[in-house]
Amino acid sequence: MARFRYSMQSILNIKMKMETLAKQEFSAARAALDAEEEQLQMLFDRKDGYEKKAQELLAGTLHIREIEENRVAIVCMENYIIQQQKRVEIAERALEDARERLTAVMMERKTHETLKEKAFQVFLMEEKRQESKEIDQLTSYTYGQRRSEERRSEVPV
Repeated sequence: MARFRYSMQSILNIKMKMETLAKQEFSAARAALDAEEEQLQMLFDRKDGYEKKAQELLAGTLHIREIEENRVAIVCMENYIIQQQKRVEIAERALEDARERLTAVMMERKTHETLKEKAFQVFLMEEKRQESKEIDQLTSYTYGQRRSEERRSEVPV
């Protein structure tokens, strides 16, 4: 039996490498989004801490300077949160772009794998046809040899 050789195997290999790279890019984008979301959560937590501190400052003896510093810190945290939310949105868009590229590359790879599988099926059918042809030839030859032997044995000497 002959060996199957897919003529576009190099293209399929490239598609597989591209898919691996796209998976890595997607993973990196996911990690970046997770980091940005974690940073955002830390900012929310810090703001909550400042707000609790503000309640404590207003409940006890009033220290105007501390209350003002706390108010400024809360405003700064709100600005940081807005900036961080923008970074999260950017990371989400990057993740979605990476997901779309990964999906497209996976579809291309699957298409080439399907083409390879079809080519392999054609190869198997051709092999079966060739094998059947050889068996027919062998059978015809064997039958012909028997007939010629039978004719020789029938001829009187």
